[in-house]
Amino acid sequence: MRKVEIMPYDEAWPEKYLEASEEIKTVLGQELLYLYHIGSTSIPGMAAKPIIDILAEVQDIQRIDDYNNEMVKQGYTPKGENGIEGRRYFVKGNDEERTHHVHIFETGSKEIIKHLAFREYLTYHEQDMERYKKVKEDLAEKYPENVKLYQEEKASLIDELNQKALDWVKGR
Repeated sequence: MRKVEIMPYDEAWPEKYLEASEEIKTVLGQELLYLYHIGSTSIPGMAAKPIIDILAEVQDIQRIDDYNNEMVKQGYTPKGENGIEGRRYFVKGNDEERTHHVHIFETGSKEIIKHLAFREYLTYHEQDMERYKKVKEDLAEKYPENVKLYQEEKASLIDELNQKALDWVKGR
């Protein structure tokens, strides 16, 4: 079972994203439109699980399954949609220690805007970033061996911050 480990922001996370993005570019080639560093490791100053989250925007999500074997060769395990319709999801590492998550969406997906708005909002709104960071640290201490409860208990705050982020992006 995976443990909930929250670490202080690490200046190496952006470099780890860049290294992984090169692997993904090699695999997806012409299908790939854009790559983004998302999630808590993409927000300067944010405490996070040391897992690099990457969002790939592609032309046609239906063709991504054709790349599963190449992603496996790069160390990624395909997980299909994994609970989010229209996504292809890959993890690197094992069940106990993951290092990367790759979320692939077709261009035009609302999920792309949602993830990028969340990242940008918390980057520019330190009070909400600190609030989210504290909740994550507290929940990691409360549920060090239960990822599911950790995620469930922070879900309402994430929903609130997602809405604030989307409203903020619309107002810009």
